[in-house]
Amino acid sequence: MKFLNIAVLSFLLTASGVSAQDINQLDNTGKRHGVWKKNFENSEVIRYEGAFLHGKEVGLFKFYKNVKNKPVLSATKQFNKENNITQVTFLSSTGKIISEGAMDGKTYIGTWKYYQQASNNLLILEHFDNEGALTGERLVYYKNGEVAERQNYTAGKLDGESFWYSENKVVLKSFIYKEGLIHGPSKIYNSKGELLIEGQYKNGKKDGVWKYYENGKLIEEKDFTYKPQYVKK
Repeated sequence: MKFLNIAVLSFLLTASGVSAQDINQLDNTGKRHGVWKKNFENSEVIRYEGAFLHGKEVGLFKFYKNVKNKPVLSATKQFNKENNITQVTFLSSTGKIISEGAMDGKTYIGTWKYYQQASNNLLILEHFDNEGALTGERLVYYKNGEVAERQNYTAGKLDGESFWYSENKVVLKSFIYKEGLIHGPSKIYNSKGELLIEGQYKNGKKDGVWKYYENGKLIEEKDFTYKPQYVKK
């Protein structure tokens, strides 16, 4: 394994110094090997560049978009020799990181981070299982770094408690989900944390008696209990 690591490193160092006529080459079996660069169709603008080791991507690949006939770096992928898992970074036209995480082929896996448009603060933090489904806690942040939303996922579906907060850390809403549907007690508050509405959901629909408050006082009740309609024959 140590020898293989040295061989790959040697290959990458050698490939980085090739001349123009040595790029986009194939090995004896017809597989891409060495440095490859491809342009956008009918254009001199580069679309991607990277190195192959007998058909397998290795090392850093760079991907560009064509902006007014000029290449602008839009993504990088760091490949490894053992599998198809890559470390990916997406960038804006100004070079700022938009998001970063791991991919297995085209499937998002592991932890992904998304950043605020005007700063390097987190916007979203989420996790994917090996099948590309959201799993565990997902967080959304305000510009000031405070948590705006806190949700939990199981196999790609909302599951368990979900909370929404104000920028001052006040809970604004609390729902419970089951297999992607709101199911259980739900509450809505104002920016002061005062209860406005409370009631139950059952499989995504309001159920039972819902209560509505104003200045801490109960002002209205609505009954959403399902009542079957019987038709006389």
